[in-house]
Amino acid sequence: MHILVLGAGVVGITTAWYLQKQGHQVTVVDRQNQAGVETSYANGGQISVSHAEPWANPSAPLKVLKWLTKPDAPLLFRPTLDPSQWRWALSFLGQCTSARAAHNIRQMVNLGTYSRSQLQALRKEVGIAYNHLEKGILHFYTNPAEFDGAIEPTRIMQDLGCDRQIIDADRAVELEPALKPIQDRIAGATYTSEDESGDARLFTQNLAKRCAEAGVEFRYGTEILAFERAGERVLGVQTLHDGHHETLRADAYVLSMGSFSAALARQLGIFLNIYPAKGYSITVPVKNEEAAFQVSLTDDEYKLVYSRLGDRMRVAGTAELSGYSRKLNYTRCRAIVRRTAEVMPEAGYWDQAEFWTGLRPATPSNVPYIGKSHFANLYLNTGHGTLGWTHSCGSAAALADIINGRKPEVDFTFSGL
Repeated sequence: MHILVLGAGVVGITTAWYLQKQGHQVTVVDRQNQAGVETSYANGGQISVSHAEPWANPSAPLKVLKWLTKPDAPLLFRPTLDPSQWRWALSFLGQCTSARAAHNIRQMVNLGTYSRSQLQALRKEVGIAYNHLEKGILHFYTNPAEFDGAIEPTRIMQDLGCDRQIIDADRAVELEPALKPIQDRIAGATYTSEDESGDARLFTQNLAKRCAEAGVEFRYGTEILAFERAGERVLGVQTLHDGHHETLRADAYVLSMGSFSAALARQLGIFLNIYPAKGYSITVPVKNEEAAFQVSLTDDEYKLVYSRLGDRMRVAGTAELSGYSRKLNYTRCRAIVRRTAEVMPEAGYWDQAEFWTGLRPATPSNVPYIGKSHFANLYLNTGHGTLGWTHSCGSAAALADIINGRKPEVDFTFSGL
């Protein structure tokens, strides 16, 4: 079967990989000139099953209200006239109950655990290099109330098989000595030894090369404009390349266009509650090896994740719900530098920080759309929010099974099943 994969980020490329492995003819279409240069380009780098607590939880509404007037707040809601933003926000509030949060954690842990194992198997099979580390993820809390609030979600994750351990400040510094400068401020921490980190862009681009070697066709520099349809089937995709219009046709189609999936799906009457959560990152050269971290970190109070990528450090986080603009907000960039330099002042050349921003395709529940649409030959793999890198291999492997008529190996609520 010939399948068009729409989007060449980490989710689209892994989808192409697993589909070609199952014998399909695959074509990947993307507006950029290579893979992995939008949201996958400079993300936080974590393969984080332990980062499964959704943004929507019982404490979220009050936090968001407190943060409304803070330009450097971890989660910033900037109201616009876009109805889709308000629809998303109202749905988000509906997910902020204990019952919904527990359900969503279960979905995220199951998918994350399966996806991590798929990534490990792929890495063993193909031997892709992407500055990966298998040193776990240490989640530290400098706010005692936030640490207390993490106990119940951690217990739920443990019950689901996620080996997230509650530890004290001394153990945290023992695991990662780079936290020594703030040891007296750490209220507590959790550590998940099986989690990993690595450069999502390098992984995506290297896997795209392996896909091409395996026969996958790439149509880069190609703008996706619209679907052609007849009844409940997609007949083709209208595209624009070098000023020329062309309709690309296949037997089946996979929508993996991140934050831009919702607008394209809307043309077919499919409602995907995806809104861009604009995230920021800094990439900083290591200055002092002894002061720099090796274990991937999550700073809960500022909602930042830290990953070591060779001789560079990547720190990413925050979420800005303000539309589709990718213009850098330097107030938010400088806030990341300021906090990271405060945590480990001697670790990096903080004045050389490279700033980046990307649009993460967030759903109100943080649970992605994976599976069938009501169109017989259109499939979904989108809406992964901040966990596209974590969930990419598992989402792709599961979707390949669905397309082949097999039941996926993971307990997850798939679309259309």
